[in-house]
Amino acid sequence: MRRRTVTSGGIEELLEAAASAERAAAAEQAAAPAPAAPPAAKQREQLRDEFTFELPRGYVDDEGTVHRTGTMRLATARDELRPQIDLRVKENPAYLSVVLLSQVITGLGTVTDIHAGVVERMYATDVAFLQDFYRRINSEGHTHAAVTCPHCHNPFEVDLSGGRLGE
Repeated sequence: MRRRTVTSGGIEELLEAAASAERAAAAEQAAAPAPAAPPAAKQREQLRDEFTFELPRGYVDDEGTVHRTGTMRLATARDELRPQIDLRVKENPAYLSVVLLSQVITGLGTVTDIHAGVVERMYATDVAFLQDFYRRINSEGHTHAAVTCPHCHNPFEVDLSGGRLGE
């Protein structure tokens, strides 16, 4: 086997060459323009985690006020796991959607304290709407649905997050 020997002069040359290469790379990096940071609005749009909706019927509170518009945030893993240990869900698995919806709805009209009792008192059509809305934003990432006109058979897209039925 052949061994290579390096003299002390060779090491200094190698170190100097490495240092000059580092300086050249640093100068080149400083001369290159820095990539522009995305605008805050565009970045926020990419990270959209809250969606507005309008209930078909509306939630009626204790004073008789009807609340139709609200907001729902994206669910986390914790949101989906927490109902599994809830005693109400263990006794009645159908209660899972009530608990889950109460965790992800962040506002409903002027009602800010959303809990399972609020979702329990909603009309069945509104709960079904919210379940579909939840599925759409957490699975598909949007609230649009492709539909076809029953009269002219033209396809078009509707936003399920707002608007009254039939509009």
